[in-house]
Amino acid sequence: MSCPIDLTGISDSIILAALIYLFSLLIRRDVALRLLGVMGILVSFSLLARLMQVAPLIRVIDVIVLSMPVILAIIFQNDLRRALLMLGKRQQQTADQPADDGAVDEVLRALADLASRQIGALIVVVRQQPIEHLIQVGTDIDAKVTSELLNSIFLPYSPIHDGAVILHKSKITRAGCLLPLSHNPDISKSFGTRHRAALGLSELSDALVLVVSEETGKISAVHDSKITYDIDQSDLKKLLKKAMAHHG
Repeated sequence: MSCPIDLTGISDSIILAALIYLFSLLIRRDVALRLLGVMGILVSFSLLARLMQVAPLIRVIDVIVLSMPVILAIIFQNDLRRALLMLGKRQQQTADQPADDGAVDEVLRALADLASRQIGALIVVVRQQPIEHLIQVGTDIDAKVTSELLNSIFLPYSPIHDGAVILHKSKITRAGCLLPLSHNPDISKSFGTRHRAALGLSELSDALVLVVSEETGKISAVHDSKITYDIDQSDLKKLLKKAMAHHG
């Protein structure tokens, strides 16, 4: 006795939806939930089309469902690339080096000074993943981290004050760098270019990015594609020490 509904097509769609959801958890949980909703809608339409025996609609939905992995790979290529890099780094990760407490304190002092004067700043702390291929222009610097140097870089009359400063292995390695901007539609419209740049880099790498808003003087910490606005000083110090202990 034949079944009026093609259960094979439906079961294939459900299995594929589950696999896509599980894999997308490697990218971001919020992305995974959105994809689960989209796949749920497609499976529901597929079931409805089979119940109504609308052959053309069934074929269209099946093509869409089967093409989903390719479509998602294109849409979330940056997130996918970041997730794969993170997996690779975990496999070859070595023991953490102790953070340079002197450098941490110098960065915290500079951030406090800049925030008190509402001078905008963008500081990138490189961790395990290299970011050279993600940043543009910039002036090479090989200097010890000091609050005085950081302050002088971000003063409004400095020719490189608008760009980002790169910290690697407790040293200032570059300044005046341009970072990739985030195209995340969910980012608050109150955030300016610095926050979008910080979020953009955090979407493509494991770097910790610190932002001082020139409008409010508030300090934000950006990492793992998330912005912590007006971060508490003790939490900021913990994040900074952890980041500087994970340098590549």
